[in-house]
Amino acid sequence: MKNDTFYSNGKLLISGEYLVLDGALSLAIPTKYGQSLVVEVIDQPHIIWNSLDEVGNCWFEDKFLIEQIALSMPPRNDISKRLFQILNTAKQLNSDFLNTNNGFKITTSLSFSKNWGLGTSSTLINNIANWANVDAYTLLEKTFGGSGYDIACAQHNSPIYYHLENGKPIVEIVEFNPSFKEHLYFVYLNKKQNSREGISKYKEHRKHIESSIFNINKITTQMVSCKSLEDFESLIIQHERIISNLIKLKPIKEVLFNDFYGQIKSLGAWGGDFVMATCKTDPKPYFNGKGFDTVIPYNDMVLKNNP
Repeated sequence: MKNDTFYSNGKLLISGEYLVLDGALSLAIPTKYGQSLVVEVIDQPHIIWNSLDEVGNCWFEDKFLIEQIALSMPPRNDISKRLFQILNTAKQLNSDFLNTNNGFKITTSLSFSKNWGLGTSSTLINNIANWANVDAYTLLEKTFGGSGYDIACAQHNSPIYYHLENGKPIVEIVEFNPSFKEHLYFVYLNKKQNSREGISKYKEHRKHIESSIFNINKITTQMVSCKSLEDFESLIIQHERIISNLIKLKPIKEVLFNDFYGQIKSLGAWGGDFVMATCKTDPKPYFNGKGFDTVIPYNDMVLKNNP
């Protein structure tokens, strides 16, 4: 058997957060950051797992018998249990997966901090799905759950429209290459947000969302076709207001950056991970002064800009 290498892109959800779960049209972008998974065949009937961070340090390791997966015998610690769940589910979806006398040494490598929320889990799911030859959306649904937009980003190298239609993912590559992209920045809020918690809170407040979905769909398409920074900022304000009213949380600009001289939009689950900021001058001194040191220009984050 030959060794294999798999790679998946990270993700950012530019529009449609929360409502994407209920069919709203979202704009999502794959990032230049991602995760690889290298499979090496070994002679022992074990899986030897090593997960490396962005500087090559091992942040997780484990070793277990392949037969443990088939017998649904989970390991002890929480990370191992989650990994075991993914592998076990992949085997349920493809009985030939791990049906071998050999074993495997697995090495995963992130090119971004695992605290950033760019898709540590979704890139792993997509890589394992490719290794196991199963559908990544199904594997996600049976393990972590969610809308699946992060799997779409893992698999595509351009910005995409994403929505669910009768529960099925619909992906369309779009030309999102704003003329004002040099004024867009992504800022890490020094806190990794649990998307499952955010989804749970959204579902608690979800009522009469049809008009919200209609308006978010409109904003999403307008964002893609937007020609000026000022119009884009107006769309951000509208989008933040809709989601704020829906989930009963204040927009992040009001909470942390009310004196900022541009606009700020939450991305994905509110309250953590990255936000998108608009600014005609370099905003790094402003954010650094408030204790936020990770400020990434648009061109350094987005995987591909259409010509």
